[in-house]
Amino acid sequence: MGWFSNLFTNDVAIDLGTANTLIYVKSEGIVVREPSVVAIRRSDKKVIAIGKNAREMMGKNHKNIEVIRPMRDGVIDDDDVAEIMIRSFIKRVVKNPLNRPRIIVCVPSGVTKAEKRIIKDSTEQAGAREVFLIAEPMAAALGVGLEVLEPVGSMVIDIGGGTTEIAVISLGGIVSDTSIRIAGDEMDEAIINFMRRNNNLLIGEREAERIKCEIGSAFKLEQELTTKAKGRDLVNGIPVSVDVTSEEIREALNEPVTAIIKAVRASLEKTPPELAADIRDRGIMLTGGGALLRGLDARLREETSLPVSVAEDPLTCVVRGTGKVLDNFEKYSKVLLDN
Repeated sequence: MGWFSNLFTNDVAIDLGTANTLIYVKSEGIVVREPSVVAIRRSDKKVIAIGKNAREMMGKNHKNIEVIRPMRDGVIDDDDVAEIMIRSFIKRVVKNPLNRPRIIVCVPSGVTKAEKRIIKDSTEQAGAREVFLIAEPMAAALGVGLEVLEPVGSMVIDIGGGTTEIAVISLGGIVSDTSIRIAGDEMDEAIINFMRRNNNLLIGEREAERIKCEIGSAFKLEQELTTKAKGRDLVNGIPVSVDVTSEEIREALNEPVTAIIKAVRASLEKTPPELAADIRDRGIMLTGGGALLRGLDARLREETSLPVSVAEDPLTCVVRGTGKVLDNFEKYSKVLLDN
């Protein structure tokens, strides 16, 4: 029966991220890219929007609408809402409700047994036939084309919305890994705090993210940038906009960026010498949305004296790598996590 059902079911890979969820379907590629957000009506608990439409409501909802991000720090924070979200996304890609696909889900390398169980249970309840897990840095390494099965050391830093994953990979396994819960969300929070402290301006999460994407940087820019920050003046309570520069936002981001660099240095210090020599030659690969922060690669090069590269299309590396496992399951099954 398993062989028979496989004829009619396309396997699915899910990058279940704190900020965004991406889904790859075997033989089709990436078919879903949506924010990991759900909007629910409080009065009857009915889901009114999922993904992009729900994210548009963030900060603009009235008291009868609750906008929920069911993922926090790379793992499920709200089981019931996460299951609703996963089920909705799976329905988009699996048209026949009788088909129960095999699903591989990406998780942080520092995930606990309890968190693994929650992710597997939620995915099974959402319609999976079988659920496998893969560490995000391993998936990212596959996504950028690194030869993870070879006896060669590769270092990957995957900076997502909730976690930064740093791993040294060789022979199909993670030799050393560091997972810190400082990433894109903490950068947004740092900008919010900076604007409140320095400009008496209260801005929302979406505005902080926009500022980060438009003018955020980790290293001095050749030409500094400016934008307007829109929010509420904390002194007189009226809506205002103020000019903000990339130098100011770089100052705001210094604390989370420094924490990431410290984690990278700590990971390098515990890397076996033979693999450290490989990293010296091959360099460090940056993936994830955080890799797009201007000058982060230059800052890392300065701090570590190692070559640092940003992956092509870093936002999709993890899900593309997981899709690679789906496409050649026999070859890459050894990189999956134990239950």
